[in-house]
Amino acid sequence: MSSPGQPRPAKQPASLHGNDEQIVERRTLRDYYIILRERVWIALPVALLVTLIYGYLQAKETPMYSATATMQFERPERIVTSEQVVDTSVRSEFDLGTYIQTLGSGRIRNMVAQSLTAEDALILQRPYLKNAAPGSTPPPAASLISSPDVRSIRNSYLITITAQNRDAEGAALIANRFVEQFMRYLIENVGGKNEFAVDYLHTRAEELRKESDIAETKLQDYKRKNNLVSLSASVDIVADRLRTINTALTAARLERIKYDDLINQIEKMKKDGGNLLEVGYISSYGTIANLKAQLADLNKQQSILSERYLERHPKMIDVANAIDVVTQQINRNVEQSIADLRTQFINLAQAEKSYEHEYREAEKAQLSLGDLSVVFKSLENQATVAKTNYIQILDRLNQTTTSKNLENVPVKPLDRATPPGAPYTPNFQNIGKTCAFLFIAVFCGIAIGLSFLDDRVKSAWDIESFIGVNLLGIIPELGDVPDADRHTMVNNDKNSLGSESFLSVYSSVKIQSKLDFPKAILVTSTIPGEGKTMISSNLAASFSRHGKRVLLIDCDMRRPMLHRHFKLTNEQGLIAWFEAGAKIPSDPFTDPALGIVKSEENLYLLRSGGRSKSPTELLENPVFGQFIESLKHHFDLIVIDSPPMGAVTDALLISERTDEIIYVCRFNRAYRKHIRLYIKNLKESKNELLGVVLNGLSPRRIEYYSNYRYYRSYKKYYGSQS
Repeated sequence: MSSPGQPRPAKQPASLHGNDEQIVERRTLRDYYIILRERVWIALPVALLVTLIYGYLQAKETPMYSATATMQFERPERIVTSEQVVDTSVRSEFDLGTYIQTLGSGRIRNMVAQSLTAEDALILQRPYLKNAAPGSTPPPAASLISSPDVRSIRNSYLITITAQNRDAEGAALIANRFVEQFMRYLIENVGGKNEFAVDYLHTRAEELRKESDIAETKLQDYKRKNNLVSLSASVDIVADRLRTINTALTAARLERIKYDDLINQIEKMKKDGGNLLEVGYISSYGTIANLKAQLADLNKQQSILSERYLERHPKMIDVANAIDVVTQQINRNVEQSIADLRTQFINLAQAEKSYEHEYREAEKAQLSLGDLSVVFKSLENQATVAKTNYIQILDRLNQTTTSKNLENVPVKPLDRATPPGAPYTPNFQNIGKTCAFLFIAVFCGIAIGLSFLDDRVKSAWDIESFIGVNLLGIIPELGDVPDADRHTMVNNDKNSLGSESFLSVYSSVKIQSKLDFPKAILVTSTIPGEGKTMISSNLAASFSRHGKRVLLIDCDMRRPMLHRHFKLTNEQGLIAWFEAGAKIPSDPFTDPALGIVKSEENLYLLRSGGRSKSPTELLENPVFGQFIESLKHHFDLIVIDSPPMGAVTDALLISERTDEIIYVCRFNRAYRKHIRLYIKNLKESKNELLGVVLNGLSPRRIEYYSNYRYYRSYKKYYGSQS
């Protein structure tokens, strides 16, 4: 509050640009350099990752080869007057453009596809066969032909035909084949085909074609009638069938003889009273082997028991009964094995008869093919002769037409395409250039983009232009100063960057202040941890060093900290005074509840006197304002350390009892829009906002972010003294 009789100065505008005007930050190249330097460790890994992924994908691109053939059009000197002859000479750029479009047309592409041989198709499919799965079918050769890139060379009648393919030889093959088929197209479309020789050859070719078709039809009808794929194939099929049946017949016959001998052996042993279990087939049949072992064990037990017991003893009877049962099972298995043997013998005899029947049928088929081969070969020879005659006359017709019309073709191949030595893609040189450009773009884009998205306070521009208040000073990062010394740096009287920055804030406060002493200054911030307590302590010490009687009050009653930094207890103070009745003392130094402590010369400390979860009861009480006014009779300056604005509303209540306000912002901590809102609320309390103190900048950031140009000189000056 102002002193009695002194008018309060006019209130400053909310900001330099107006309350709600949209501010656009004008950035120089130096500002962008600062942005890139500040976010280098965020943008660099992302840019590297994006560049490496792009480069890897481009390098893994399928290699493509390009081959180029050249053709030349000539302007003929003769004048064509016959209306029956097509004038194909190139007489203007329109004619040249027409031929270029024709070269890239689908018709020429189809002609190229139809001209491919099996060897050509294998060349085009070769790259796909390397990576194809076993048994998979490669794409057809016609689908691997794309229209070439046809271009005319300026101021000439030369054109280039460039073809691309995954195989170097395939690219040259396609380019040359387009040239060949284009010339064939021109030859077939020029005039003069109505001469007698050409007509006769056409007529004769048509007759031979019909004769060839008739002979081929007769051959196919004969094949269809006699169910022949081809004579040689049918003979091979019958021969393979005979060999297979003969092999099966021999095996069945040998097996039947084997079983016949086995049955005769068993019958003889039965007749002679021999032991059938000695036959290998019977002894290995079913469970006979296990039953023989059981019988041997029972006989052994009977022999042992007979030495101790008589024949009618129960144990002897049980063993005898078990022997009878096992013997019966063995006999049944023997009979079953003999029955199975006879059944298998019968089946083998039937299979042998079946194979003999099939063999006789195959022999008949072989004899029948011999009879059919005479007629088949005759028809096949007739079809071959007719087709050969047709091909010969057709070749003669093509030769005649070509030789006659070559005079009318105004184009000739100039240079054939040759297989390139290296693929044109991937081009590692271009990939390297693109990756370098991409790296720079991503690096700068991320860094600058994050700067536009980041709304935290970072520079003097944020405070003076965006928020619209004065920048009172910049406090450097004091990481090398112990916590116990940060709040008494000015009192320690050290020539350091930290103490000098507090004295700079002191000077700015004196310049910006329009009120005389005594007065009360509130120091607050947006969020906890921005250094308002440290700045309050050192600012109070700065005024006390310059002869002012200063009282430092800890009004952060929810989280008091001043008593700790000055190594005092917190039993006395504002809360204790309020609980003791809140009487305004005539001499605050003698009030035991207040417990005002002298810290340094002209510097006194009033603690919070404890903690309170609801200090608004004290702050809203009129006696609190009266108490602050009474203290002005004993002190020149009252510095009040209040809670942060973003946490509680205590600072707004305290601001109504003070004359001036200092707002503290920590670098890269609080958001500009929040600070702007809280400062607007503070200005509505009708007191003077001196400005903002920017805290926590490293010396390098002070150099780059602030508008002060004398940091280096200061550092050099004090460095030389040390």
